[in-house]
This record gives sequence, structure tokens and C-alpha cells, in this order.
Amino acid sequence: MRWVLALCLLLLLSTLARSEEVVLGLSDNQVSIDTSFTGSQILIFGAVKRETPIRTDSPLHVVITVQGPKQRVTVRRKSRWFGIWINTDAVVADAAPSFYAVATTAPLDEVLTQTEDLRRKISINRAIRSVGAPDTIKDASNFTDAIIRIRQNEKLYQEMEGSVKLDQQTLFRTAISMPSDLTEGEYLVRIFLTRDGEIVSNYDAAIDVRKVGLERWLFALSREQPAIYGLMALVIAIAAGWGASAAFRKLRNW
Repeated sequence: MRWVLALCLLLLLSTLARSEEVVLGLSDNQVSIDTSFTGSQILIFGAVKRETPIRTDSPLHVVITVQGPKQRVTVRRKSRWFGIWINTDAVVADAAPSFYAVATTAPLDEVLTQTEDLRRKISINRAIRSVGAPDTIKDASNFTDAIIRIRQNEKLYQEMEGSVKLDQQTLFRTAISMPSDLTEGEYLVRIFLTRDGEIVSNYDAAIDVRKVGLERWLFALSREQPAIYGLMALVIAIAAGWGASAAFRKLRNW
């Protein structure tokens, strides 16, 4: 009899866990980068699908992240020795997103527990994975802070608390601005529904960012045939220099 009650309880909990699910939409699932590309704005919208009435005892919140391809980054610190600035310390970030945005319906520490953040790597700090720093460096966290600070200034890292609009605990939407210097690749979009700081549902989608036209051709040439790309760049530089010199002589004699 006990195992029957336990099975019924598990089925009930499973049903409750699936009672709220994300239905997602994107204004565009592909971003094309060409010579005139100055940035893009992606509209992320969706709805909460329910099998039970809306709960009034605890509000629902939405957390949205957009993550670009991860890169290995070495952060160096300069120190002044005898009047000369030199690199003295270095810490490697094993996986730092080239672009990262997190948008929420309320302050992040109110809608997400530290445990969930640690498990899902949602906040900007958690999204960067660092390897062990040398024993000689006692302030390794400052190196991660430096990555975040630099990329926030370049609009590559964005934390937008309260920017997700949630209507009637059902419809949500936000806009993510993507700068012009995007890294080519797949950008992961994650949607989390949270209640009391705990994740009750999540959904993943992808945005494909690719170079097109002349940008794509030059990028592929530099990777696949670097010798030809280098010779072409040299010829263009020589031609540009000769053309500028000829124009200057003509203007001087005019």
C-alpha cells in the first residue's frame, strides 16, 4: 500500500512540475553580418502554457539569457618596474562567452537562488569558467572582474534586470541589443521560469550569426588560404600607397 501512495505522490509531483511550460518565439533566428552591419536587436517573446490555474500565492518570474560562442581568454596584469610597464601576472578564463546578456523581470537575486545560479550558470559571473590560478596570485577573482568590466564597456556583456515584461503572469517579451562586433557562430537562448527563486521550467533555442557577402568571402579566404589572403592584402596595400602618392604629386604640381 505504501508503494502505491509513493507512486501516486510521484505522479502528482511530476504533473505539477509540468503544469507551467515555456512557449518561445524569436523575431529572427538568424543574424547576417556584412560590410554595412552596425548591430542588431533581437525580440524575444513567448507565453507560459498552463494545465492548472494561475497561482496567486507566489508570483512567476522570467529569466532570459543569450550566450555567444565561448572563448579561452588570458587576462594579464601589468605592473610598473623601474619606470616600465610589464606583464607580471596572468589568469586563464577557460570559457568566456564572446557575448552574454541576461534579462529578468526583477532583480536577479530576487528571482533566482544562488544554488540555481550555480547549477545553471545564469549570471555573468557564473557564465565565465576559470581554471585554477597560480598560487602566487591571491586575487584571481579580480581578473574575472576585469573581463566583465571590459566587455560590459563594449556592450558585449549586458545585465538587464527588470527589462522582461510579464503580462498577466502569462505573456513575456524583451529585446536584446547585439553590437556590431559579434563573433560568428551559434548563440544560445535560454528561458527560465522561476518561482520563489527555483526554476520550474526552461526552454532553449538558437540564433545563427554568420558573415555574408564580401565579409564571408574574406573571412573564409583568410582561414582556408592564408597565403593568398596575405598576398592580396599586400598587393592592395602597395596599390593604395602608390595611388595616394600619385594623387599627392598631382595635387602638388597642380
